[in-house]
Amino acid sequence: MTLPHGKSDHCATGAPERQIGKLGGPTRKMLVGGLLVILAILVLFLPSPYTIETPGPTQDVLGSSKGSPVIRVRGGQVHHDKGRLLMTTVNARGIPGYPASNLDALVGWADPHATVLPQEAVVPPGQSVEEYKRQEQGDMHGSQKAASAQALAFLKARGYDVSGLQFSMRVADIGGPSAGLMYTLGAIDKITPEQETGGLTIAGTGTMDQKGRVGAIGGIQLKMLGAKRDGATWFLAPAANCSQVAGHVPRGLRDVRVSTLDEAYKALVAIGHGQGEGLPRCTAAKAK
Repeated sequence: MTLPHGKSDHCATGAPERQIGKLGGPTRKMLVGGLLVILAILVLFLPSPYTIETPGPTQDVLGSSKGSPVIRVRGGQVHHDKGRLLMTTVNARGIPGYPASNLDALVGWADPHATVLPQEAVVPPGQSVEEYKRQEQGDMHGSQKAASAQALAFLKARGYDVSGLQFSMRVADIGGPSAGLMYTLGAIDKITPEQETGGLTIAGTGTMDQKGRVGAIGGIQLKMLGAKRDGATWFLAPAANCSQVAGHVPRGLRDVRVSTLDEAYKALVAIGHGQGEGLPRCTAAKAK
């Protein structure tokens, strides 16, 4: 055995003596280290105070969701566009009803295509699952109502008979107000005989108010990634979001800055006619 002071002692037979209880069992340091590892693992799976956002699915507002048209038209003739108009979304964890762990947050910080934010920057502190769902559904309903009203006003101003014309809009499992612009453009596209998209896949985002103004939304960088992933080559971006857009547009995607429904529709038609390169985009100078 090894004695204090480093001296070695052997029996007369040459066989080493063994000190019982010292070797062959876990040491104090090993026990402490194992306990710390277990605690670290447990901490990783505890609820996180952060929200993790990633690019969500897109939805063609000219198409269907779970077998039903995203935009249903009543009282008017529907014209089919060969292209696609994609509304964009963000997936979120760490919000009421969709908890996230500390491990999720760590993975999010390591993911260049994810955003990690303190929960209080995304939802009010203490908001319940029911309150969150009610707010999201209310925002979506308001977005759809404004989109219908603005689509009807836009069509009427251009000489269309909108008496008896009604729009209803729905996408399963999606809430919030940010689909307003794409809902409005989709409703207009369904009534007009013109092929506005020119057969292209055009994405976008932005709220729509009762005066036809396009408002800012959250998570626009993630939404552009989702748009590019799902085949879009053009992205209609609210002018109020230009500070988050400039310098962050994925390669192969071209942004267009819009602030009103009229600007957005003109941009859509220009893109469909192959004249989109001259449209305004979010530049660093505009973002300041």
